[in-house]
Amino acid sequence: MAAALLLRGLRSAACRAHASSLPRASSPSPLLESPLLRRLYSSAAASTAASPAFAPGGVLDPSRIRNVAVIAHVDHGKTTLMDRLLRQCGADIPHERAMDSISLERERGITIASKVTSVSWKDNELNMVDTPGHADFGGEVERVVGMVEGAVLVVDAGEGPLAQTKFVLSKALKYGLRPILLLNKVDRPSASEETCNEVESLVFDLFANLGATEEQLDFPVLYASAKEGWASLTFTKSPPDNAKNMSPLLDSILQHVPSPKADLEAPFQMLVSMMERDFYLGRILTGRVRSGVVRVGDKVHALRSTDDGVQKIEDGKVVKLMKKKGTSMVTVDAAGAGDIVSMAGLAAPAIGHTVANSEVLTALPTIELDPPTISMTFGVNDSPLAGRDGTHLTGAKIGNRLMAEAETNLAINVLPGPLSESYEVQGRGELQLGILIENMRREGFELSVSPPKVMYKTEGGERLEPIEEVTVEVDEEHVGFVLETLTHRKGEVVDMGPVPGTTGRTRIFMTCPSRGLVGVKGIFSSFTRGTGFMHRAFQAYAKYRGQLGNVRKGVLISVGRGLITSHALMSLEARGILFVSPGMETYEGMIVGEHSRDSDLEVNPVRTKELTNIRAPGKDENVRLSPPRLMTLEEAIGYVAADELIEVTPKVIRLRKRYLDSTKRKMMKNKPMD
Repeated sequence: MAAALLLRGLRSAACRAHASSLPRASSPSPLLESPLLRRLYSSAAASTAASPAFAPGGVLDPSRIRNVAVIAHVDHGKTTLMDRLLRQCGADIPHERAMDSISLERERGITIASKVTSVSWKDNELNMVDTPGHADFGGEVERVVGMVEGAVLVVDAGEGPLAQTKFVLSKALKYGLRPILLLNKVDRPSASEETCNEVESLVFDLFANLGATEEQLDFPVLYASAKEGWASLTFTKSPPDNAKNMSPLLDSILQHVPSPKADLEAPFQMLVSMMERDFYLGRILTGRVRSGVVRVGDKVHALRSTDDGVQKIEDGKVVKLMKKKGTSMVTVDAAGAGDIVSMAGLAAPAIGHTVANSEVLTALPTIELDPPTISMTFGVNDSPLAGRDGTHLTGAKIGNRLMAEAETNLAINVLPGPLSESYEVQGRGELQLGILIENMRREGFELSVSPPKVMYKTEGGERLEPIEEVTVEVDEEHVGFVLETLTHRKGEVVDMGPVPGTTGRTRIFMTCPSRGLVGVKGIFSSFTRGTGFMHRAFQAYAKYRGQLGNVRKGVLISVGRGLITSHALMSLEARGILFVSPGMETYEGMIVGEHSRDSDLEVNPVRTKELTNIRAPGKDENVRLSPPRLMTLEEAIGYVAADELIEVTPKVIRLRKRYLDSTKRKMMKNKPMD
């Protein structure tokens, strides 16, 4: 470790020396300012002088391949960085965040699934993997780090390393990768050279705490503004015009990331790391070729490891081979060891299985993932309003859809539920399961969903629960609220202090049980009015911390069925916060609002104004009501209690009691919930 500390002190001098030894990027030609010529250049860049060299047999020379993952905490700039790298290498980018191809990714501005693309740079082929930054999608990071030999760790120069930075870095170090540190957003006013040095020291400490080797501790450091499209080996706010590009980062990848150790003469083997479906081709399996060469038409079979040994899944032949070049998919005739390729032709293999030549009878080691921490029960929608909006209503269709999701997403487990036609879905967090439910909604499914339930463990007779690291950054005026809220949910403060480079901002590091964090994000965002941020990441299983305090008020429960009237809501406003508006349809047992007290209250929101033979001056049109609190799917998941369900349809999200009948609710009140 003494040598590692010495490296830390000498890094700045080494970086300056290295920067002076590398050639500067030449200024771009003014001819490329023409949009037409830029498009022509983009389409031809991959096939000109930048094309990688080929080995005998028509496959890429493994020494010319670099497999790199871009990892970071959420919102630190991974996808924007990928856009700039693609542009630098001549790819035609149709829009910003081009790697976010899923509709929900573009709507929410987050990365949900890992994607692979390849670019050509200085006679080399760079296979780049864009990964998510949210803790709930950590399984996407875990399954791709085994495909690469290097990683670019992106850290916000103003915020420094946060909770998810530690998670993704630990996975990279576990696989023996030597990350390249890229301090992003250095063009911001809050990012100074002193701040960057402090962030670099924090990252170094994080490497050391995670057990990095001395070689990994000697990581190269670059400074960049992905938004502006440049990277530099030395700190600068704005490099010269002829150096405003990503060449230093691409050159550093070639220099510091080793080429894959590959044997082209060995039999073909590939571990499936990604899977998607195509209407014409069927399953498209993506993975890194571990050994040998695969060509279109080759006979292959799929293998998997079981407790009884290696099991053959399917025999078949390669119908099509594809590679992602920039933002488009191109077909190839062959792929060799060390390359990342997609193939079609097999219908049974899934992620973690091995595809190999027919003579190979050994399976590659499977991917190890962290265990899921929460579960939710998906079932058939049995409310009185079921079947009006959706097209997929039966338990069999819901089960088939969930099983298909579990095949493509290893971080999700699907088990039979406690009731008939119900399924227990296990995942990493409510955001991950909320994305799954939202996708099912858009596909026309109707279903009922239980509240999240934490998955406990028992070791040595002691009950253990998942504990998460929580990083909170708020204005000083909101510190008291955050501490009170999370302490009430069994949170414990680890560290607290001012945010470097800011005034009046405080950063709090806490540990809190996963069950205490369910639903807290909405309360936090509402109280801080969007000025604070909260990030969390799974830490470990630890001793059960006891019962939580009362984290929610009671609810207003409808006792009538029909259209909600303004006349009824006018008298209910004083009882609490309403979730419905006049004209919406309700039924007995549906939750229409939050009570102002801790107990539930049964109300009649469909009550109409009685008619008399006396003319009344008031009409329903003159009733003025406060706007209702309309919940999103994630807010509803965090709000419902153990005796409640979420009714999800393509058009509406409703909250309801598990037992709609009032008499049955009273009978089940003292019975323990599952």
